[in-house]
Amino acid sequence: MDASELSASDAARRIRDGELRSEELTRACLDRIEAMEPTVQAWTHIDPEYALEQARDADERRGHGAGIGALHGLPVAVKDIFDTRDMPTECGTPLMSARQPNQDARTVVALREAGAVIMGKTVTTELAMYAPGKTTNPHDPAHTPGGSSSGSAAAVATNMVPLAIGSQTNGSVIRPASFCGVYGFKPSFGAISRSGVLALSRPLDTVGVFGRSVEDLALAAQPLFGFDERDPDTSLHARQNLMEIAGQEPPLPPIFAFVKSPVWDQVEDDTRDGLAELVEALGDQCDEVELPALFDDAVRWHRTILCADLAKNLGQLYDNGGEKLSDVLRGMIEEGQGCLAMDYNRAVDMIQILGAGLEQIFDRYDAILTPAAPGEAPAGIDSTGSPIFCSLWTFVGLPAVSLPLLQGSTDMPIGVQMIGARNGDSRLLRSARWLGRYVAR
Repeated sequence: MDASELSASDAARRIRDGELRSEELTRACLDRIEAMEPTVQAWTHIDPEYALEQARDADERRGHGAGIGALHGLPVAVKDIFDTRDMPTECGTPLMSARQPNQDARTVVALREAGAVIMGKTVTTELAMYAPGKTTNPHDPAHTPGGSSSGSAAAVATNMVPLAIGSQTNGSVIRPASFCGVYGFKPSFGAISRSGVLALSRPLDTVGVFGRSVEDLALAAQPLFGFDERDPDTSLHARQNLMEIAGQEPPLPPIFAFVKSPVWDQVEDDTRDGLAELVEALGDQCDEVELPALFDDAVRWHRTILCADLAKNLGQLYDNGGEKLSDVLRGMIEEGQGCLAMDYNRAVDMIQILGAGLEQIFDRYDAILTPAAPGEAPAGIDSTGSPIFCSLWTFVGLPAVSLPLLQGSTDMPIGVQMIGARNGDSRLLRSARWLGRYVAR
């Protein structure tokens, strides 16, 4: 097996046991990038020599008996909205062309502390919103990879790297994970610091990860969790042991709630039929649960917050270079400029109200099953597909995982989204690992 095909968990074990050198793994990933990048176009910045230099340093540290972190020697791709002191951070817009931060985002610091090789910066959509970048779908270049973490999902799907970092303000981790056929994890709101990351909406922005297994997601996310005084939405408490708990067998077989959500009318046949088969196969371990009518307005409340915060956080770019922004982003900013404070505050209040209502579901069920996206990745690369099946769960700040368990009529992947209780990330990953093994048996 070529080293680039290893999962992050397998590669980490081999490096730790001396069976694989980081330089060997990094070279294999660079070879894969050279072969696939002309078609997939996942990267906005990559320096092969710098990547190899980091890998050699990792091998040297291990050879000298120095302590190693959980991600020691593993190549990791970073979405190009995370500040990096040694690479440009341009956020997918010419308005930030050649921008060079003088320090790392807290997430990047955590990756380096864990021993990761920062492979380069992956393509984001324009300012992490809806206007697509250059990346194509790894399964068919005529289809979208999703967004906004398009390059990160595509890089993992094509074995360019075993792990990648992304972000989600609506559906920007879960949707591209579904379209590209990889595992994606959006943790609970506030679990990972966003300092040094492009700010779109404080109540919604969340850092996420991509990998090739549930174990990979736990491995990548574990070092990133924690308090950061620069991010007021992180909390000072003991970290969840994601890796240990995700790798355990549940004390009892999980019980799932199948939730269609208020936007079920937008689901496509392949997704609807695939989920119906999954629910039937689970039998008594899955019940259909209908959300109260109050949830019908969640997508509208999400948009109210998002547009108003875009007007606030991107207002300077709009004022100084609005003609260089896409029509869709300009329109959202202008919509946000007209938002009333009363409507914004009402929408923010609903986050806690809806969250409290969902707690009753998690008193009985281990996780919610719902679509990750309406269906397969749509044809065409002039849009990123609909995030509508992610909006509610991002709005309430619950952890979510996309599992590549379904396949559409044209053989494109379709993800199953699992939702867990707030701050129940490790339990969610444990249930996700169980479900993946259940389907595969």
